[in-house]
Amino acid sequence: MPISFPSRSIEITEAFARLRREKNARQCDIAEQLHISEGELIAAHAGLSLDNGAWLGAERLRAEWPAIIAALEPLGEVMARTRNACCVHEKTGVYRQACHNPHVGLVLGGEIDLRAFYRQWAQGFAVRELKDDTVRRSLQFFDAAGNAVHTILLLPQSAPAAYEALVTRFADDDQEPDMTVTAPPAPALALPDARIDVAGFRAGWAGLRDSHDFFALLKTYSVSRLQGLRLAEPRFVQQFEVSCVLDLLGEAAREQVAIMAFVGNPGMIQIHSGAVHKILVAGPWINILDPRFKLRLREDRVASAWVVKKPTVDGLVTSVELFDARGDTIVMFLGARKAGKQECCEWRQIVDNTVREAQLCAA
Repeated sequence: MPISFPSRSIEITEAFARLRREKNARQCDIAEQLHISEGELIAAHAGLSLDNGAWLGAERLRAEWPAIIAALEPLGEVMARTRNACCVHEKTGVYRQACHNPHVGLVLGGEIDLRAFYRQWAQGFAVRELKDDTVRRSLQFFDAAGNAVHTILLLPQSAPAAYEALVTRFADDDQEPDMTVTAPPAPALALPDARIDVAGFRAGWAGLRDSHDFFALLKTYSVSRLQGLRLAEPRFVQQFEVSCVLDLLGEAAREQVAIMAFVGNPGMIQIHSGAVHKILVAGPWINILDPRFKLRLREDRVASAWVVKKPTVDGLVTSVELFDARGDTIVMFLGARKAGKQECCEWRQIVDNTVREAQLCAA
């Protein structure tokens, strides 16, 4: 059946071509300038082909998300990108050991380390884009509001034939150039502090045996994460100056202490484990610019920073957690460790020194 191109999609594709040609603008910036979501921007290009002179062509994929992720290994090394409004996490590697259960999908085979919440995924596209005289291939996934959930970008060393085979396998019959978006659900209202069983919550925290049980603890006592940090015992939680985050990362790089960096959105959490090397500040951005791992953090959008300690059977686990003005988690940093092993003493020392120096500066 021939594809029809409604006037709105034509307007979007023409505006995209103009802004890309004039400013070489990124997809997210063009979508913002057009007052649409990124999902709508990409969907407007469904059915278009670079062979016909388009700057971007997209092919809608069937909503078989776990099967698509499980089929990525033959593509070889690619770049995995997960982001939220304040932070971007990019990791180079191969998608291996993909599996899923009714609640979460996992990719665990080495450098690409993901937790996917497929119930949040609404649309996926194979995207071919002409940029800098090069065709760039990617797979892009969006939630029902059109917000980016996860992106997989092919690299020069990737296997384009495997990419094309995957797209052929999962292409949807529906290639109409549109996307109906729905507003994201309003966040659940937190209970007033006075209605929280603070004593019970604190006892539950002190009794934790596994850091993964922390989410269940919050749910049991109907406490949001940031509210939980406010209500916790001071021995487990300490707020510190946002400006010290750069010092923390810089010290980890200088001492070559392996860290974990968790960045996510409602549909995906992406994790880096290992040392970091090159830390660079550019305007409001704090950047980690390593060959196979990149992280970009908008420091000016960090509303609060916290050191959080959780008891486990292996001792305390120390995280540094950053939140935006809405109370949503931006990024979490931990010391890299294996299950059954104690936390790296060097990581805990870096965190303690950073907080101590911040207190001295404020005195």
